[in-house]
Amino acid sequence: MVTAYVMVKAHTGDADRLKNEIEAVDGVEEVHIVAGDVDLIAKVVVGSPAEVKDVAATHIQGVDGVEGTQTYIAMD
Repeated sequence: MVTAYVMVKAHTGDADRLKNEIEAVDGVEEVHIVAGDVDLIAKVVVGSPAEVKDVAATHIQGVDGVEGTQTYIAMD
């Protein structure tokens, strides 16, 4: 299994709605609204790095209101 963390920058006022929509994406285990440079952090657990790319680049970035993402794959 591959675990990754996707940092999500949201349009102003969209964090609560985005949390619910991102939580519904297959492969997303947790989503938290956070303070700082990004608005949400999503934990993704899937079978391969290619699936991480699909979840982050296709599904999460495709949610209306997402300005951008940064993805970090866990090494342990």
